[in-house]
This record gives sequence, structure tokens and C-alpha cells, in this order.
Amino acid sequence: MFLKIGGKQMYLWRAVDNEGEVLDILLQSRRNTAAATKFLRRLIKRHQAIPQVVVTDKWRPSMSAVRDNLPSVRHLVGKRLNNRAENSHQPTRRRERKQQRFKSVKSAQRFLSTFTAFYNHFNIQRHLVSRATMKKFRADASAVWLDVTATV
Repeated sequence: MFLKIGGKQMYLWRAVDNEGEVLDILLQSRRNTAAATKFLRRLIKRHQAIPQVVVTDKWRPSMSAVRDNLPSVRHLVGKRLNNRAENSHQPTRRRERKQQRFKSVKSAQRFLSTFTAFYNHFNIQRHLVSRATMKKFRADASAVWLDVTATV
């Protein structure tokens, strides 16, 4: 995903798991194999786990980064396979429009990494649970939110 920050084009790297939760997010000025490798290593280091399957688009540097760093992992490439990652960009676009673009890379990185943590917490997939369970999850999430923000 491309973001324009301060007139400069930046690249937003995003890792999404099979349930649609955003695992990590990183803004970089370059979009090459070294940048893809840096993001992949950061992701593995942060989560201390090697994935079983990695899905990317057909962009060659990301393919070579996966091949070089995770040779034993199954790598899937193709149309509509990375829809979870593509759909996870929508909330970012909405926030970006509300804020009339991000003003600096540092503030964008800080906001996006914080926002994705909250988004993962509150974005419960309705089709997977009953209505009663969904209400309980929402009440629990709201209680956590009130506790974190120290409001009554």
C-alpha cells in the first residue's frame, strides 16, 4: 500500500494472519528486496514463530525475500489469495482521510501500529460467533477500553 506523507511516497508493509488480524505494520521509503527482508525478519523476531504458509502478491522482491529467509515455508502467490491483507488496508484509508493525510512518517508509524492493535481487539468477526457471544465480546472489549482510557 502506498501513502503520501509530506509529499513523499512511502510504502506500508502489513502482515495479516489467516483470521484477518494485523500482526505487524511498517512504513518504509523503499520497496525492494532489502525492505521486504527487513520487514520479514522483524515479523519473525517479534512473534518468535515461523509461519507454515506465506501468501504474497506476485511482486518479485517479496517473493525472493520469502525464498531467501524462509526456504522451508510454503509460499503461495496468485490472484485473490492475499485478499485478507488487501482488505486490512481499508480502515487505514478511512483514518487517513479523516486526518487529511499523515503529516510525518514518525507520527504515521506510531498511529498505525497503535491503531491496528485496537482494531484487532475490537474487530470481532460476527459470522464466527452467536449473537449472545458477540454481545459478551463487545461488552468485554468496551470494559477493557474504558479501563485503558481511565474513563467512567
